[in-house]
Amino acid sequence: MNRTKKLIDEMSQKGLEAAWILSRENFRYLTGFAGEGSLFVSKGKTVILTDFRYVEQAARESPGIPVVQTSGDYKVEDALRGLTQELSMKAVAIERNLVTLDQYDKLPKGVEYPALSGIPERMRRVKDESELAAIRKASRIACQAFSGMLSVIRAGMTEKQVAIELNNHMLRLGSEQEAFSTIACAGVNGSLPHAVPSDHVLQEGELLTLDFGAQVDGYKTDMTRTVAIGEVSPQLRQVYEDVLAAQQLALQAVRAGAKCREVDFTARSYLDARYPGAFGHGLGHSVGLFIHEQPQFSTRSEDSLEAGMVMTVEPGVYLPGVGGCRIEDSVIVTEDGFENLIDAPKALIVL
Repeated sequence: MNRTKKLIDEMSQKGLEAAWILSRENFRYLTGFAGEGSLFVSKGKTVILTDFRYVEQAARESPGIPVVQTSGDYKVEDALRGLTQELSMKAVAIERNLVTLDQYDKLPKGVEYPALSGIPERMRRVKDESELAAIRKASRIACQAFSGMLSVIRAGMTEKQVAIELNNHMLRLGSEQEAFSTIACAGVNGSLPHAVPSDHVLQEGELLTLDFGAQVDGYKTDMTRTVAIGEVSPQLRQVYEDVLAAQQLALQAVRAGAKCREVDFTARSYLDARYPGAFGHGLGHSVGLFIHEQPQFSTRSEDSLEAGMVMTVEPGVYLPGVGGCRIEDSVIVTEDGFENLIDAPKALIVL
């Protein structure tokens, strides 16, 4: 089914007759257009609103969807005013988490703006075959880049140098761009789950965590591997083995119908018993056009897995003053288990 048609059908069940889409991920999902602008969707008319820079691109990437050119003299709010008047719209649903107060104040008067309530995001949860093909390709690129880095990483490099080399590897292999800001953190910086690569110099005896992903046709992948720079202490090696064991337990619980919080619990209970309070983030999240999509593996989740979802499984242990470790795979949920998109080795690699 045409995605915009499906959105209109989903909205009608909520009593919504039109929507104004600002999210670039939702915009691209619904139309195929990867540029800037916004989308007006209704049963009577669907149009792309963009400026001169993207008019030709929109026509190429979204054939069949009319393009309205906005400018300094004909702003988006002017276009919306014309559309609501033409179609006699009384209400237009908006993404309330994205519309700024300034934008809201400029919207046409006499029209109500109810929340779109995450309808496009729910549509995006289960991926179709074209989406899965792109994520599979991105995953292959990321794994190949990691493999190539094993002969590059050495003591004496900085975290920044490692991140730059890893990003360049992915680009050379066909990634459009990094899926998110690559994390490369070593030694005591490993206790920072979202560390920013720094000028810290890799030393013998440290663990180095690499969290990164490639992107193909807008679709992202996400993987993490932790490697040893030379021989590490028995404590750090045990941390690694425990994180790996926790991930394997969680993976065994992944299948269609499984409750997200229960999958999270399998890894969390194992690590909490050994490192109380050292695993403070969720076990994972869905991934697609956006790096952190719904559902998520967390203690608070009320969601269950469905076949066709793409999820990360990424337990970690973070010990301030000592270091940290995270191991992450991206997997496609199937009826009886999962397809692991990440084939990089998980036994501790000593460089």
